[in-house]
Amino acid sequence: MKLPVRIPSWLKNKYLISFIAFATILFFFDKNDLFTQWARQNELKELQQSKEYYSRQIAIERKELEELKTNPATLEKYAREKYLMKRDNEDLFLIPEAPQKDK
Repeated sequence: MKLPVRIPSWLKNKYLISFIAFATILFFFDKNDLFTQWARQNELKELQQSKEYYSRQIAIERKELEELKTNPATLEKYAREKYLMKRDNEDLFLIPEAPQKDK
């Protein structure tokens, strides 16, 4: 004798089944699924951090530029360090940095 299989009443509800199917498609198979949203959120966080970094760098460069425009001593220091310029009565000695050995 075969016993009839009893299906719970909540599995017979067509609205619940439709909602579960729709949610599954949205959460896992859509082009904007959960995993894609998570990756985009991480990318946004990284981009915001880089934006903050570059904003700080721009502020530093603007301050340095203003200092170069107004202070001749700073201009001379900058020219000596960045462009290896020297005065007429000076000698310039360049000492190369020792290359680091890989371990």
